[in-house]
Amino acid sequence: MFSHLFLNIDAGTIDWSRAQFALTAIYHWLFVPLTLGLAVIMGIVETKYYKTKLALNKGQVDVAADVGFWRDAAKFWQKLFGVNFAMGVATGIILEFEFGTNWSNYSWFVGDIFGAPLAIEGIVAFFMESTFVAVMYFGWKKVSPGFHLASTWLTGLGATISAWWILVANAWMQYPVGCEFNPDTMRNEMVSFFEVALSPFAISKFCHTVTSAWIIGAVFCVGVCCWYLLKKRETKLAIESLKIGAAVGLVASLLAAATGHKSGMDVAEVQPMKLAAMEALYNGGVDQGLTAVALVNPFAQPDYANGESAPLKIEMPYALSMMATNDPHGFVPGVNDILNGYTTPDGHVEPSADEKIAMGKKAIVALAAYRKAKKDGDEKTAATELVTLKENMKYFGYGYIRDKSELVPFIPINFWAFRIMVGMGCLFILFFAVILAVAYQFPKGLLGKYDITALPAWHYWLAIALIPLAYIASESGWLVAEFGRQPWTIQDMLPTWAAVSDLHSSSVMITFFLFLILFTTMLAVEINILLKQIKKGPEYEN
Repeated sequence: MFSHLFLNIDAGTIDWSRAQFALTAIYHWLFVPLTLGLAVIMGIVETKYYKTKLALNKGQVDVAADVGFWRDAAKFWQKLFGVNFAMGVATGIILEFEFGTNWSNYSWFVGDIFGAPLAIEGIVAFFMESTFVAVMYFGWKKVSPGFHLASTWLTGLGATISAWWILVANAWMQYPVGCEFNPDTMRNEMVSFFEVALSPFAISKFCHTVTSAWIIGAVFCVGVCCWYLLKKRETKLAIESLKIGAAVGLVASLLAAATGHKSGMDVAEVQPMKLAAMEALYNGGVDQGLTAVALVNPFAQPDYANGESAPLKIEMPYALSMMATNDPHGFVPGVNDILNGYTTPDGHVEPSADEKIAMGKKAIVALAAYRKAKKDGDEKTAATELVTLKENMKYFGYGYIRDKSELVPFIPINFWAFRIMVGMGCLFILFFAVILAVAYQFPKGLLGKYDITALPAWHYWLAIALIPLAYIASESGWLVAEFGRQPWTIQDMLPTWAAVSDLHSSSVMITFFLFLILFTTMLAVEINILLKQIKKGPEYEN
């Protein structure tokens, strides 16, 4: 399909289009997780306000001071949420436009499927967010406390639903289901909306991504509170919000670990090459250990063909088999197994890359022959070629692969990004657990000498320093998800060079640098506004 166009696009156009989309996605993801995380924090804080107000209305006069405190605390966190929310919307709109400008062949090929979740996200979730965010900010004295609380939670829910549909679209690119190729329209068309919307890969991706976003919101909350404790101001706000942030963070970190395990199983099943790249696993087999660390050169693709493990490799026995298959003795293929073909212990035979490429080329030839026969009115030949096309359609995308080495993603990025993500996740579990132990003085007596309001300054600075590290961990997760999928735009269906628009590379290069300037400016503006609002602190009402 369109092979004369796909294979003659300037290589620079492909590289610059990928770079531009990566730039936009990375900047967008700086704003989104904080939005999702702060939505939970501000929702819990306002719930505390609502409960104390109910208690006051029932005659518990001793909570009168707490009512005002929780109201002002809720407004403070909502203000920080609002600044970040606006920036996320702006970058997200640009990101969606790039599908049409830079990836028009992709949009044409799968627009019937990919466009549906994006349309629902725009129509349902975005309007839900915009409606209730207005009530949240301007309805404090205009609606009842219960309705206002509902609006606050619904604002966060709307943002989460937006994330759901975006992640459904991304998950479909990783695991295309619920669709069928129509040779007459030259498009993949949706045959089951529910398969697309509720695929196991989409559910796992959503749960893992959202819980990781809660971690960023929690780290941000704890960092802000520690800054106040460092400056010895807003002490009550800092202590109470810190407890909430640390509790949310600990729960989210544990959930992220659990959902990460499920995501690992999904990747092992439908994207085995990604898992092999994450582990620098060149030759697989049963009883595979999970690599803790190895000397993988971060700047060069290793010589995986020789089959030797990365030097200085330290692994946890059986852990990779357990992560991938839920069986410590499970079979996990390596890079060379996937390229050369393999047979699993239960007898499943996976074709080699060369065989898949041959079947992909056969599908492309059959498609061209089918369309010619249809044009000529030769229904018998068309029917024969259609059978051949359907038999080989599973590997259609491989027909555009020029060399099987293209099927191996850049291993160092996947290997090290995965370890940064997992390592930081373990650190956050420990961090939030210690914060809660010190804040609540538990176990009793063991931490009696530690006062959360009077720790040495470096403790507070450490908490603040974890904010950028949380973002690095989150972005590392996305690097694994996207770099590990290469060379595919859609897994096994459409390589990147067959998805890009037929543009001149100079045009994409110019917009890349324009977006770089624009997004960097937006990020600087947001950080500046957030710092000013944090320095200003909550506005207290009488």
